[in-house]
Amino acid sequence: MDITNLKTPCFILDEAELVRNIREFDTALHSKFNKSFIGYSVKTNALPYVLRLAKDNGCYAEVVSYHEYSLALKVGFDKRHIIYNGPLKSKSTFLQAVGDGALVNVENWREIEWLRDLPKGRRYGIGIRLNINISKISPEDAACDDDDSRFGFSFESGEFQQALKKISSIGNIDVVGLHSHREPKTRSVSFYRHVISYVANIVSQCQLHLDYWDLGGGFFGIMSGKPTYQQYVDGFYEALPTSLRDVTIVVEPGNAIVASAFDYRMEVIDVKHHDGKIYVCTDGTRNDVDPFFRKTDYFKDFVLTNPKERPLADLPQVISGLSCLEYDRLFQLPAGSVALTPGDIIVFHRVGAYTMALSPLFIHYFPNVYVSSPSGLLLIRKEWNENNFIIGNNY
Repeated sequence: MDITNLKTPCFILDEAELVRNIREFDTALHSKFNKSFIGYSVKTNALPYVLRLAKDNGCYAEVVSYHEYSLALKVGFDKRHIIYNGPLKSKSTFLQAVGDGALVNVENWREIEWLRDLPKGRRYGIGIRLNINISKISPEDAACDDDDSRFGFSFESGEFQQALKKISSIGNIDVVGLHSHREPKTRSVSFYRHVISYVANIVSQCQLHLDYWDLGGGFFGIMSGKPTYQQYVDGFYEALPTSLRDVTIVVEPGNAIVASAFDYRMEVIDVKHHDGKIYVCTDGTRNDVDPFFRKTDYFKDFVLTNPKERPLADLPQVISGLSCLEYDRLFQLPAGSVALTPGDIIVFHRVGAYTMALSPLFIHYFPNVYVSSPSGLLLIRKEWNENNFIIGNNY
């Protein structure tokens, strides 16, 4: 398949890049911790091909809903190689996961009550999520004055201790794991040092005997000028008390693994001039590459038709998407940039994290996804049409 003839818009997965990210993070972990593994964050990009690559390269599946739990099983993850987090567990999948030996981290009071319905006659090990307020634990990494969290049980309020007592009262449940995920705006190594020191003190005060500690995610991927996987892992090791260095260390990267492995291609379809600007319309959309609508620019390249004969634009060029919404504008090129014309391709890099997961079914349905693999360029998800959209509807 010729990349120049791909139907746009589309995503392209670089299989080698994804595998490299997994293996380099895993190598860094094992340089310090013999007992450690990666739990790939399914919510970040749940494309089945990506999940299969993560599984085949030794990752567990980190899931945060009963849908994701079922998806992980469907694509072939071992039932013991699932990390079950988040508030959207169903009772049936929660009990199934605990009984099957998955890493299940209790998030709320109803899940503690569900533990009472497990069959008696055997013991079960579960984890528990600790509430992390970044403003209190690592204020220099906070995104705002009160960077609190709605997840987990708070030690300061006493609910964490109450949760431990309730679990202990059930009689056949052991707390063997701790989940301390928060994603700082800075993604700094020092943040994880501060969290580890904070949590280690609570582990000591509560006399917890842990089999695993799930540090969560929020890391940079391989990127110039940013912390490396090895620097993160070295920070973990140095912050951990000696008494806890034998605990299995779990990380839950999503962005750090999948972001750099995806490109997005869209084509210029029309150009207009008015109000002192050039408006460039494409067949892509900001919904696909910036679902949080926060970015002002991107890692990008241009593939131009007849580049040697291309004039420079005398006005700013506003690059816009396919939708009928005024705010579907991706970026602006200053006057003096090469003038874009229909048929030109814009390629966005490092767009694999949360983009596909958060793209809405708005005006244009899910686009084609291709993979660049040792077998060549292959279509791994066909563009949705009205038949895909209408499945499950009564009308």
